[in-house]
Amino acid sequence: MSGRSGERDGRQILGVGQLIAGITGLLEQRVGRIWVSGEISNLHRAASGHFYFTLKDEAGQMRAALFRGNATRVRFDIEEGLEVVAEAEVSIYAARGDLQLIVRQLEPCGVGALQLAFEQLRKRLQAAGLFDEGRKRPISQFPRRIGVVTSPTSAALRDVLKVASRRFPATAILISPTLVQGEEAPQQIAAAIGRLAAAQDLDAILIVRGGGSLEDLWAFNSEVVAQAIADSPVPIVSGVGHETDLTIADLVADLRAPTPSAAVMQVLPDRRSLASLVGRDAQRLGMAMAQEVERHRARVETLRAVLRARSPRVRVALARTREARARVAGQTAIRRLIDHRRRRFSALAARLDALSPLSVLGRGYGLVRRVEDGRIVRRAADVALDDELEVRLAEGAIGARVTRLGAAEELP
Repeated sequence: MSGRSGERDGRQILGVGQLIAGITGLLEQRVGRIWVSGEISNLHRAASGHFYFTLKDEAGQMRAALFRGNATRVRFDIEEGLEVVAEAEVSIYAARGDLQLIVRQLEPCGVGALQLAFEQLRKRLQAAGLFDEGRKRPISQFPRRIGVVTSPTSAALRDVLKVASRRFPATAILISPTLVQGEEAPQQIAAAIGRLAAAQDLDAILIVRGGGSLEDLWAFNSEVVAQAIADSPVPIVSGVGHETDLTIADLVADLRAPTPSAAVMQVLPDRRSLASLVGRDAQRLGMAMAQEVERHRARVETLRAVLRARSPRVRVALARTREARARVAGQTAIRRLIDHRRRRFSALAARLDALSPLSVLGRGYGLVRRVEDGRIVRRAADVALDDELEVRLAEGAIGARVTRLGAAEELP
């Protein structure tokens, strides 16, 4: 069959292509663009960027095609089994004559597209370990230089500079300008982070933006920004939106702050608090130094006293004093010893005098010795008749001869 239309036997005969074109036109005229809900199955992504899948529910299914131009506007990941609502045109795939849907928009059922995209990216990055607390780095307590990634005309930057000048103006601030909203913002934010990460001597990088809707903050929910934060060698503080806003950047950053002002407050110390702390510590240090000086002064005085006590002059003086005391003590001891010996001598002399023969002689006795040999005569048996005797008296001596011998009671 040629596929061309014609008449035969009074009948109008259409070619297949003509029929498909007619049906397609009829569908476009009668049906137009419609919204269809269903579950994605048999998902296939072609190398060209087109998506092909089946949209089905309990009652039936239809093939669907989402071409690359429209697919780039879908914020979430198209996944197998996902419940979606599709804005589509009903058409016929001429090559097979299959009825199909040409999808123009795709939205998830039950949740917004952005919220779904957020949850999908969150799960993926969490599985990759980008949210792990173990990879979070501490922020320097006294940063010398910090970087700020934000729009150069934003209120967030003005807040950061105002708070920084009030809290700790000594810290240098390096600004890396970028868009913070729009399709080009994620790449620019990642590039701004990269520029600061390559800078020298940065202690922290602040990523800040004022509040807004989920759509306004969407640049901070992109994978390219998350990866740039994770790859940065410099610790990053995220201060995006308000306290109730949560972005992927907040989860990946080393520290999350609820607002831009809070971000700089968490990074920079308060100079007034530091001044108070320094004053208190200075007072404590002064007291400690005074106590230490006093302790060392007392130690010096002790050592000085020891040195004085051990100096040659003092030692000589002490030796002289000890020598004089010893000399006096020795003289006293000698006198006492002499007196003691004199008294003892006198006592012994008195005893000797009492026992002296001369003393006995003085009481009328005499000392008798034999002239022949000088032996003292104690008994009558010591002499014989006619022996010559010498009788020594207290004064003088007399000679005698033995004329009689006998016991004392026998002599007249």
